[in-house]
Amino acid sequence: MRTMTTSAVAADSQYLERLVDLRRAVEHALEGKPRAVELALVALLARGHVLIEDVPGVGKTTLARAIARAVGGEMSRVQFTSDLLPSDVLGVSVFNQHQGEFVLKQGPIFSNLLLADEINRASPRTQSALLEAMNEGQVSLDGQTIPLPDPFLVIATQNPQDFTGTFPLPESQLDRFMVRIRIGYPPPEVEARLMLHPDGDRVDRVAQVLDPQSLVELQRHVMRVDVDNSLATYLQALIASTRSTPTLALGASTRAGMNLSRAARARALLHGRRYCIADDIYELAVPVLAHRVRLAAHAEGYVPSREEAEAAVRDVVARVPTPL
Repeated sequence: MRTMTTSAVAADSQYLERLVDLRRAVEHALEGKPRAVELALVALLARGHVLIEDVPGVGKTTLARAIARAVGGEMSRVQFTSDLLPSDVLGVSVFNQHQGEFVLKQGPIFSNLLLADEINRASPRTQSALLEAMNEGQVSLDGQTIPLPDPFLVIATQNPQDFTGTFPLPESQLDRFMVRIRIGYPPPEVEARLMLHPDGDRVDRVAQVLDPQSLVELQRHVMRVDVDNSLATYLQALIASTRSTPTLALGASTRAGMNLSRAARARALLHGRRYCIADDIYELAVPVLAHRVRLAAHAEGYVPSREEAEAAVRDVVARVPTPL
């Protein structure tokens, strides 16, 4: 059995205090939605990206802004529209008459947190401009490969696909998001309080509890969380089962399994543990995997709903035995 030194215990205590403060700060802005906050923070700690899919007016942008404020990084916000170009996100070379040469004008993607608001209103070409940045933390422009700031996180919001003027995200783009979150309406008592006592923008009162360097340290600490061999076998069995069930035409990829492993480590740390348990994988399987699978064919012209994909993954998870 591994023993911990006094300094290791003190370091763990410091990390856990920071995580408690981070969670409390974000929940202050998005009251009554602890599940959504937890999933977003899991992705943040695991160096993943977040896709928030829900109807307008339930706090998608509030959640993104609260996280940016709490971690103290530089945030950029891009409102995605049908006429948005890739250069509007990545940047463009502009001729500088004084220098007599082209100079790269960096786009909003060069920040710690990029809020891609209503990402599915942009064309697939513009959506695809994010692929390299989200996967490799860099951008290629005019023959140059430019690293992005560290940490780097994309929080994208999108309206349901049946809303007018939306484009479905390409599968390659969906696969870059670690989790897909639904916020939903607040509990009745919280909603009533917000309606009776509107107190302005709660994000403005979110405390900064971290700085970018502290967040990077926490992200490194996540990868030191222990995963037992039995849990690794369980995780691989879950991924393999999505590829063999008749309800799914396309199962989860190896990258999806790696994302689920990192997310489980982050959840363990967020819950004050230095080791994973089966619940960490079980609770994250649907938000990590459901947007990465493809349902078996339906009638021509029928677009499967998010609920159907989540139900299919939930059914797979229920059939795979958890380790004792």
